[in-house]
Amino acid sequence: MKEYFQKAPTTGAPAAGVRPGGGKAIVSVMVVEPARLDEVVKTTGTVLANEEVEIRSEVSGKITQLSLREGQNVQKGTILLKINDDDLQAQLKKLEYSKKLAEDNEFRQRRLLEKEAISQREYDISLTSVKTIEADIENITALLAKTTIRAPFAGRIGLRYVSEGSYITPSTRVTMLTSVNPAKVEFSIPAKYADNIRVNSRIIYQTESSESTHNGTVYAIDPQIDPQTRTLQVRALSPNPKGELIPGSFARIELIIGSKGMAISVPTEAVIPEQNGHKVFVVRNGKAQPQVVEVGVRGESTVEISRGLNAGDTLITTGILQVKPEGAVEIREVINRPLARVEAQL
Repeated sequence: MKEYFQKAPTTGAPAAGVRPGGGKAIVSVMVVEPARLDEVVKTTGTVLANEEVEIRSEVSGKITQLSLREGQNVQKGTILLKINDDDLQAQLKKLEYSKKLAEDNEFRQRRLLEKEAISQREYDISLTSVKTIEADIENITALLAKTTIRAPFAGRIGLRYVSEGSYITPSTRVTMLTSVNPAKVEFSIPAKYADNIRVNSRIIYQTESSESTHNGTVYAIDPQIDPQTRTLQVRALSPNPKGELIPGSFARIELIIGSKGMAISVPTEAVIPEQNGHKVFVVRNGKAQPQVVEVGVRGESTVEISRGLNAGDTLITTGILQVKPEGAVEIREVINRPLARVEAQL
């Protein structure tokens, strides 16, 4: 732990813990304070887009209008491109004329049927003609709608692969549309922690592109454990208003699976194992005094002290090997420690 040890000065000054001329032991200390003690599982995962779609056309044709710009943010329903629809418009106009004629014919046939001048079958033929043309119009209208491609959701346009005037088909890749706020984080945990994770469990993580710490909340848990890897897939949502989280990024994740509330934790190197338990040294009235303690859950670099220390005690963290009970000490440094976490081992 770099924060607890310093190199001895090269100017002849004594190293940490050394008694110059038989004097006081030089030590570093920390003031004991309760802190939130979380149980954490460390794992890795991947940042995903909240929504992502590859834009393609449902119909073939030449692009007559290309409204999208690479890197542009668009709203849901924004027109991205239009395909030449002249032939469909002509077919629609032809059908509308045919429908008008068929409706007039159906009207006359209905009047004749009321006077029993024609049979029901003859009238039914004229009515079917109207309905058939209406169905054809609906079909053409649907095809026309497909010639205009709109953004299915709000997001950012990616790189485009077509230009205005290009002839495209349903297999032509136009661009990508991605929504990254919030971002999703996908990861897996060993099956033995399956009972400890819940929807709304918290995660803390960093990506490979930044040292910034991000927070997330679990929103979905796979209902079954993967029999091949014996792991459970989990997804969390993470706010991303500035777009700092890029889909595909590697993430180092700490999943908080439980909390012991407020507790006292100290550096592992400050605790001395003995035959009947453990002890630490505290400073009182300028002297080192041994204190028997009971330890709780161990972490990577800290250990919980469940009994033996109180808030405000001055705990010796370095120079312990040179300290003697009731021996005078000289405090070289007071260390401030961050909030403690217990890290479950994977």
